Amino acid sequence: MGKKVKVIEGGVCTPQGFKAGAIACGIKNPAVERLDLTLIYSEFPTVGAAVYTQNQVCAAPVRLSASYLKSAEPRAIIANSGNANACTGPEGLINARTMTAVTAKALGLKQREVQVCSTGIIGVPLPIDRIEPRIPELVASLGNDGEVAARAIMTSDTRPKEIAVQVKIGDVKVRIGAIAKGAGMINPHMATMLCFITTDAAISKAEIVAATKEAVDLSFNRITVDGDMSTNDTVIVMANGQAGNKTITRGGEGSAEFREALTEVMLELAKRIVSDGERVTKLVEVQVRGAASNMDAERVARAVANSKLVKCSWNGNDPNWGRILHAVGYSGARVKEEMVNIHLNGVIVTQNGLSAGTDGDKLIAAVSGPEFTVCIDLNLGKGAFTIYTSDLSPEYVDFNRTEYSAVKKK
Repeated sequence: MGKKVKVIEGGVCTPQGFKAGAIACGIKNPAVERLDLTLIYSEFPTVGAAVYTQNQVCAAPVRLSASYLKSAEPRAIIANSGNANACTGPEGLINARTMTAVTAKALGLKQREVQVCSTGIIGVPLPIDRIEPRIPELVASLGNDGEVAARAIMTSDTRPKEIAVQVKIGDVKVRIGAIAKGAGMINPHMATMLCFITTDAAISKAEIVAATKEAVDLSFNRITVDGDMSTNDTVIVMANGQAGNKTITRGGEGSAEFREALTEVMLELAKRIVSDGERVTKLVEVQVRGAASNMDAERVARAVANSKLVKCSWNGNDPNWGRILHAVGYSGARVKEEMVNIHLNGVIVTQNGLSAGTDGDKLIAAVSGPEFTVCIDLNLGKGAFTIYTSDLSPEYVDFNRTEYSAVKKK
């Protein structure tokens, strides 16, 4: 974290005026008792912003929430795990509307002030009969424990992901809290992920929209586990102004500090998502520099980060620089093979497109840890881009080959 941003204890309930609750509804499997329905609520009016999946096949809750945000500010988010409510036809949209309508009534809000999100298996009807009658109970569960919300949105995640930070805006301490989920189907834009962020900052609508988009571009849009883009990706930010700072406007006092803090919150959660990828063992930072343009640097970074051959070699602690260089070559970026240098965790492996002759044991050690960096210098300009990715394991394949059939048997 930057010097101005301080990590503090908590998550979405850490900023003033926010509450969260969660209950178990048996959404994926009635026989399994686990938190799978959550609610985050602001006791005060908010301004909000959101970024949704760019997949043309998007889930009913994504379409509904996006339409609501055009005409109202979000005061609440209801989200379920265990079922994506995606590819479920008109019934899926009806069920998403039901979730927002019942929640709004229980909270005394307008329906459009409730955002709805779902995550889980695609193509299976949402068991609304298990959800709708339990929403009043969900509202009654609202309290100051944000971790329950983090747990309730987990699917294949192995651990909850939450964070809270504090940053000074003028002389006022402003807090930002967040939770996220995501482990598989991770690829910009954004990933099979949900992220809900609360802040007590006083901020203008234009600034929160711009700050959210910028932060997402610098974080969740720079991660990949398996190259797949989900139908349900959603990031929602709600600000209720209860910190009492002077309202942050675009380019005004406090804008830079708030954007830095928001970006660092998202980037930390983004890296946790990759680290918790389905059966992955490594978090790899791919840095590309010296490209002819930033766009070329991004092309190279994404090609390397999504290469199945490269990712498999990382899983085996194999410093196979030839696989990295071949991905650089097909990336579509301008490349001169004889000018490319590659470092693995600071150890040079390729110089001017050829083997640098570095000791093999040293290279194996460089890629054997749970985290390492791959730096690729094209030596053609000033373009740069960084992306976070993972290895690819045999267990990933095994984990992902039976989910739908297992659900249909229940």
